[in-house]
Amino acid sequence: MNTCLRGHIEIGGAMGAAATVEVKGRPFEPPGKGPWELESTHGCRPMTRVTQIAFLGGFARGFGEGTARYGVLLDHLEPAFVQSFLYVQPMAVGAPAGAMGPPPKPVLQVLSRLHPAMRRRHRAAAAAMEEKLWRRDLETWDRVDKPAAVAAHRAIQDVDVAGLSDAELADHVDRCAEHTTQSTYLHHKYTVTACLPVGDFLAGATAWTGATVGELMVLLCGRSEISRGFAATELDAAAKKIAASEQARSLLARSEAPAGVLEELAAHPEVGVEVSAYLEAVRWRSVGYDVGDQVAGELPEVLVESLRTALAGSRASSPDDDGALAVLRDRVPAAHREDFDDRLAEVRLLYRIRDERGVYSDGWATGLARRALLEAGRRLVAVGRLDVAEHAVELDPTEARALLLGGGGPDAAEVADRFEWRTTTSTSDAPQFLRALPAPPPPSAWLPARARRTGEAMNVFLGALFDVPDVPNSATVVSGLSVNEGVYEGTARLVDGAADFDRIKQGDVLVTRMTSPYFNVVLPMLGAIVTDRGGQLCHAAIVAREYGIPGIVGTRDATRTIPDGARVRVDGTTGEVRLLE
Repeated sequence: MNTCLRGHIEIGGAMGAAATVEVKGRPFEPPGKGPWELESTHGCRPMTRVTQIAFLGGFARGFGEGTARYGVLLDHLEPAFVQSFLYVQPMAVGAPAGAMGPPPKPVLQVLSRLHPAMRRRHRAAAAAMEEKLWRRDLETWDRVDKPAAVAAHRAIQDVDVAGLSDAELADHVDRCAEHTTQSTYLHHKYTVTACLPVGDFLAGATAWTGATVGELMVLLCGRSEISRGFAATELDAAAKKIAASEQARSLLARSEAPAGVLEELAAHPEVGVEVSAYLEAVRWRSVGYDVGDQVAGELPEVLVESLRTALAGSRASSPDDDGALAVLRDRVPAAHREDFDDRLAEVRLLYRIRDERGVYSDGWATGLARRALLEAGRRLVAVGRLDVAEHAVELDPTEARALLLGGGGPDAAEVADRFEWRTTTSTSDAPQFLRALPAPPPPSAWLPARARRTGEAMNVFLGALFDVPDVPNSATVVSGLSVNEGVYEGTARLVDGAADFDRIKQGDVLVTRMTSPYFNVVLPMLGAIVTDRGGQLCHAAIVAREYGIPGIVGTRDATRTIPDGARVRVDGTTGEVRLLE
């Protein structure tokens, strides 16, 4: 989402013309009235049908519950799929479907006083700030939702899918699809919880100190262990054991057959328990957002390289932010210092939930759904219903059942065509907007006083998530937003998705459109990060700071300019990436 979240109070406006755009001969038509924006935060390719079902069933519902609790005037983002690409439209409280933009200031202010639903949101916004509602959400997450999600994941993971009959496997696919939908809901239920305290801190601190968002974000380094890898503890424990065993070190150093290396390490009497624990922790975790994305267990080269990196001790420690805090706090006027301290304490408390809500929900569920569909694919290839087992990820549960039980369903050619479209087409091919560009939100100053702080917090957060300087790029230098200082020279590894992860080696520079929390399996290996998209609060920025490596985001053109394998210099001071050869 680049602009749609920032265009979240849309009330009124005329509907524009519905022009049809074609991509590779396929029409892209607006799915309804009003402006629609291509959603590229949750992936860079078309989505599989199970993932589409999950978004349609869980995304808006979870997001809408969060905005209602916190009094945000954006009710939800309406999802729709066009040629399997996700498009969204902001749906504001009190706005008609298809609204093209916010009303004039006087009209908005009258509505704020008179519209019942808007009045309720304003009361909720004031109460959420006063009561620090995010604390209650964090407690619910820790005591109820996260443990329940983990238990549900493990119950599904414990199923021996290979031992199921075809009918039982069809039921299991249904179960996994529903679980993925519920997990998507859970992820987005906590979206506003994760965003609002960060935006509230940044809104106040930037005004009081004059500091940049990047300077302030240093104060949050080390506050989210999950952002350093969802199996960091298990990885470090395995590396420690391997370091103490000469035989295990020799095994890990072997250059051939990475899957065999992992098997031998897992069976090794000196290190097997710890290596097995690491492999079990990551095996069925998706490294993307979609059922079509691989799970970590399908990338033995990556897991071996991660163990080697951890063994080498190159996992950077989080910086000590005491000095930075002292400098910044001295710049806060005395009248606001207590407020600064309070907001910082709250955001440090909450910070981990941003990545946890994905890693412990749909990031796990998606991998388990993939496992079920791949087992279905193996059987369908054996009976001639599919050409390749992996094509089964393109099936919806009804189609999988029909094919497994000998009924109807799509033929192998149709499913292969879906796979080809999804794996060869990206968000860079699809139109960014259908019908119109979403309008930006009105200034938070237009809102009633009791809702103004919440509105400002959300606007600041979203600006810091997406906004980057518009600096021209050249054939040898791309510029973006520096998210962590330092200079690093290394080999550029162009990554379009999980299928490219096995090419990453220790010390490479990751060059990609964007990262997600599910990239964490490869992050310990990197020397620097460069992305096309994102601002100071994007995932790539967070992990660059956590690992203490140079990071430049929002370059717009890095993946089109930098060839895979090129030698590059990443300068975190100037925000430039320079081709050296």
